[in-house]
Amino acid sequence: MLLQRTLKNTIRCTGIGLHGGNNVYLSLRPAPENTGIVFHRIDAGGALIPARVENVVNTQLCSTIANADGVKVSTVEHLLAAFAGLGVDNAYVDLDSPEVPIMDGSAAPFVFLIQCAGIVEQRLPKQWLRIKKSISVSDEDKHASFHPCDHFRISFHIDFDHPLLSEQGVEVAVTETTFIKDISRARTFGFLKDLETLRANGLAKGGSLDNAIVIGDFRILNEGGLRYDKEFVRHKIIDAIGDLYLLGRPILGHFKGIRSGHAMNNRLMRKLLARADAWELVETNNHASFAEFAPAPAPRIRQPVAAFSI
Repeated sequence: MLLQRTLKNTIRCTGIGLHGGNNVYLSLRPAPENTGIVFHRIDAGGALIPARVENVVNTQLCSTIANADGVKVSTVEHLLAAFAGLGVDNAYVDLDSPEVPIMDGSAAPFVFLIQCAGIVEQRLPKQWLRIKKSISVSDEDKHASFHPCDHFRISFHIDFDHPLLSEQGVEVAVTETTFIKDISRARTFGFLKDLETLRANGLAKGGSLDNAIVIGDFRILNEGGLRYDKEFVRHKIIDAIGDLYLLGRPILGHFKGIRSGHAMNNRLMRKLLARADAWELVETNNHASFAEFAPAPAPRIRQPVAAFSI
């Protein structure tokens, strides 16, 4: 039986908030069994905000969660994706800001931090949320759906009116290894033409070529270009993995997204939870193939992170 996992040590770092542009102090700490991922606003009286779908209060450009008192944390998806990808069930996230630092725009720096802190098994069994029936949501040309599957699989397609990313699709069975090697380093992206509007609306103040792929009319402006083939859709998979971890448990099921974003992902999760016949919690899975997709030792990310310590 696979057991719940948490961090072995506390680890700290600093980084820039993408939208606020402020320097952010972040600390990842071990947590007891059945805690889940809980954000801790040390600058707001120690307010606790569990990373749960029912706490999502805004999905504009990122996922923002809040507690009953209205204390918020935004841009949680990349860090949550790293926890999900490495199979960490329980952790506290201390912040002195209402925003998780953007780091390099991917999940890789958070993977590096988690690997440096170490991961340990706990005493209680891990639980998965198993999809029993297909369920979907749509809005014009945007679609998101869950389907039964004996492991966690994601299919994602995007289609932008731009010559560099007119259509991209990737399907991946999400394991610790595939997440680290094929997904985690994909960066968030944006169009140069939209930057002035975003900043006029108080957004993307911390955005730069160091933490996002910036797309001009006909070329990528970042020196060195892309990290992956189809890096744009791979980043959308990071966003989806992080959003889906707001269900509070790893998933046994197939998520399909077509032009889906944080809002659509959140709608799908809320619809799923409202359908008690569409899912169940399981501690073990009877399918023999599940062993192939269980958490296992994976390659280490070797990437510098701004000012970190254990």
